[in-house]
Amino acid sequence: MAKVKSAYFCQNCGAQSPKWLGRCPSCGEWNTFVEEVMEKEDKKTPGIAWKSVSLSSKPKAIADINYENEPRIVTSDGELNRVLGGGIVPGSLVLIGGEPGIGKSTLMLQIALTLSQHRVLYVSGEESEQQIKMRAERMENKSDNCYILTENTTENLFRQVEEFDPAVLIIDSIQTLTSSLIESGAGSVSQVRQCATELMKYAKESGTPVFMIGHITKDGSIAGPKTLEHMVDTVLQFEGDRHTTYRLLRTAKNRFGSTSELGIYEMLGTGLRQVTNPSEILISQREELLSGITIGSMMEGNRPLMIEIQSLVSIANYGTPQRSSTGFDAKRLQMLLAVLEKRAGLRLGVQDVFLNIAGGLRVEDPAIDLAVVVSIASSFEDSPVPPSFCFAAEVGLGGEIRAVNRIESRIAEAEKLGFKQIYISKYNTKGLNLKDYAIQVRPVAKLEEVFGELIG
Repeated sequence: MAKVKSAYFCQNCGAQSPKWLGRCPSCGEWNTFVEEVMEKEDKKTPGIAWKSVSLSSKPKAIADINYENEPRIVTSDGELNRVLGGGIVPGSLVLIGGEPGIGKSTLMLQIALTLSQHRVLYVSGEESEQQIKMRAERMENKSDNCYILTENTTENLFRQVEEFDPAVLIIDSIQTLTSSLIESGAGSVSQVRQCATELMKYAKESGTPVFMIGHITKDGSIAGPKTLEHMVDTVLQFEGDRHTTYRLLRTAKNRFGSTSELGIYEMLGTGLRQVTNPSEILISQREELLSGITIGSMMEGNRPLMIEIQSLVSIANYGTPQRSSTGFDAKRLQMLLAVLEKRAGLRLGVQDVFLNIAGGLRVEDPAIDLAVVVSIASSFEDSPVPPSFCFAAEVGLGGEIRAVNRIESRIAEAEKLGFKQIYISKYNTKGLNLKDYAIQVRPVAKLEEVFGELIG
């Protein structure tokens, strides 16, 4: 009987060990090593992987390398184009991760159907052809150039790819693919790494862009070794609450564009609808004035967004006051509360403070600091802020109002949405002609100026 060669792999980071270890020396996680079969010793003929037709590489001077700026494949999905940096780059390898049921397969099938001018091969290892056809029937987009292949092995996949020669290849999902070069089961660390390596080689040598859908773990990271994210050119995260209709497409890594861009979709019965004006959905409609609600301006890449900040300040009845924030950094909230206590005289030490960013966004832009502190002060004093006012400034530890970047874009977005006044730092007014805007721009330098006008 042939002897089987095996090794132990960390399911968190992909580290390899000849024996089982309780704690991974690379990532420090406990009980993550699992034995996986590598190969059999008597195996003479390896499996068929993607084979290069080019000769062996030789060193070249960078000045002698011919560079042709190939045009990107621009899809009809403006949100995806923005997140990818302007369209699909030929020969790129893109990894898309997200929770089960969030809409990853729906997004990629919709992209495959909208690329009607290109031959797209959609490879599924999780669904049958009939199931994919049922999902495609619900979508409004129709295409004669979208082809479906149900396959789980890379050998048969590459045979079909060589004959079909697609313009775009979509894999759903990388965890279902297996390679005969590795003896372990589908979804294991070694299988995922091997299949991704073969797909990367195919993408680079053929110039065909490849999209891979990847599962995620309980903590929200993409399942498989961390080296998988290092291999690919772009890592996209498809996020959102399954109980709401809105989905966010974020860029975690992008070799061909910015990692700050954000795409917003709405999940409908006919597929995913692009949300071209996200500020309208991030600002709730209310019929009466409520305290603790303000509108702040944030930037996601080159896109300005107006978001709603909700605060609730109440007396702490159980000793230690609570400090809870959703979508906002808890440590920064503690710092802003200390500034309010020290510089504005608000006695928040015995108050529970709850902060929420409406719409399920996670905000890191310091430009919403002023909106946050005004929201907390409004709830503390139970004094509503007019809904036609918005804020775009950072708050320093001395209570000073600091300047932020791209202030022109923020003011223009507020003006487009019909706001009457926007509070900014007076240090942002250099080179800014306030008469060019229909909205009233209020430059301020200290917190006392803002509170004196709005809170009283």
